Amino acid sequence: MLNISVANQPLADNELMAAIDIGSNSFHLAIARLDHGEVRKVTSMSEKVQLAAGLDENNILNAAAERRGLECLSRFVARLDSVPPERIRIVATNALRQAKNAEDFIKRANAILPKPIEIIAGREEARLIHLGVSHTNASSDKRLVMDIGGGSTEFIIGKGFEPLLTESLQMGCVAFTKKFFADGQITEKAFANAIAAARKEMLAINGQYQKTGWNSVIGSSGTIKAVRNVLVSKGWSDEQERITYKGVRKLEDLLITIGDVNDIELEGVKDHRKAVFPAGVAVLRAAMKVLGIDTIAYSDGALREGVMYDMLGRFASEDVRDRSVLALNKRYSVDKKQARQVVRTSRHLFKQVKDELQLTSDDADLLRRAAYLHEIGLAISHNNYHRHSAYLLENSDIPGFSQVDQKRMSQLMLSHRRKLKSDMLEQICLIGGNQLIYLCLLLRLAVLAHHSRSEYELPDMHLVVTDTNCWQITVSTDKKHYAFLFSDLEAEIEQFAKWGIKLTVIEAQAQAQAE
Repeated sequence: MLNISVANQPLADNELMAAIDIGSNSFHLAIARLDHGEVRKVTSMSEKVQLAAGLDENNILNAAAERRGLECLSRFVARLDSVPPERIRIVATNALRQAKNAEDFIKRANAILPKPIEIIAGREEARLIHLGVSHTNASSDKRLVMDIGGGSTEFIIGKGFEPLLTESLQMGCVAFTKKFFADGQITEKAFANAIAAARKEMLAINGQYQKTGWNSVIGSSGTIKAVRNVLVSKGWSDEQERITYKGVRKLEDLLITIGDVNDIELEGVKDHRKAVFPAGVAVLRAAMKVLGIDTIAYSDGALREGVMYDMLGRFASEDVRDRSVLALNKRYSVDKKQARQVVRTSRHLFKQVKDELQLTSDDADLLRRAAYLHEIGLAISHNNYHRHSAYLLENSDIPGFSQVDQKRMSQLMLSHRRKLKSDMLEQICLIGGNQLIYLCLLLRLAVLAHHSRSEYELPDMHLVVTDTNCWQITVSTDKKHYAFLFSDLEAEIEQFAKWGIKLTVIEAQAQAQAE
């Protein structure tokens, strides 16, 4: 059994934490304190930015949308003075997943923010939404959770805090507004087209979801909240103030009668939501029809609450990322003993140079997880297995990891063996800066040290960095089971030089004799 968790300092009661959700329709900030293990919201802000509305037909984010987003984040940052950066997480969803020039926005935003933005995959977004809902509305039932966002809609079947199925479909209130209600007119034809498009998306998941089944349905976020408020005010909800399918049908008819988004005057629909409200109702009706849902309860917990509870798990050594690493190792039948050896050596080398290279605890976690996973590609083929490992890590849905995390691990996979290429440096720097370059080289040395896969104790290895570009490794050669280690390390001198690092290899015995 692999045990890969690392002890962290748990969060104490009354300590503050924060989450920013960069959504396709709205940006949200939540600041909370820990109260006996529960997240208690202290303050929150929400602004309609409509990032997804700034995407053109080629998925290029326009300057106006970028400006709205950056101005909003600047206002959020002004509220974060009392929260240490290590207790802040900033996640971005569908709009930045789709934007081809997302890096431009992220670079400018990261210059403002105290913590880098994490673009999360659709299924990771679904997992975090479920976490937020299940902590806010505790239940032991098997539940279906639905969250209609600006660019995508997430569907999760879960029991307790554990998700069983997670899906993210490309249908949201902003995206569907652009497609079907762009002129602001609410017509029967526009509704029919929007519902048909949503039903087509839903059919892809219907079979599996029906087979898994659920006992109750709960919805979260702005669209479902607004629909519920309207139905309650009109008396179209049930006695428990839940959304009903009949009520949604009546709301659709009412919106068609109103005819124009500018004329929507309904209790519970804020001014900033009017333009995207009909599209949200169309998505909701299609989902309820296809899945056969009669009633939906509302949860105030959603993505940002899930992000904070996920952060709590990381502080309490219950990091879902470590569970994901274990699952990947099991799925791809990784050699556990070899993985442990490489992890141990990479950690040993990391500790020796972390201060000189200005490496952080987050860097240590990234290196450790990559060391455990570096051989998963062997399940596909021994030839060029590092490339297979890289592909799997960049393209799989891995709970707990952002897209940037996965790209960084992928680069670690690509660089841990065979020849280094000088033209890779720019890409690696873009993804993870100089720190990622250093981690690639540390993993490379650790894997090389165990190339023989010997069960015997590794010779002493001492790594010194006199300058970030000058590395010196001293290794003893008195152990016959590692007879080729010194020559293997010497062969790395040429490879390190391609990345601008001068590597010096010293034989410990020869040094002792000279003295």
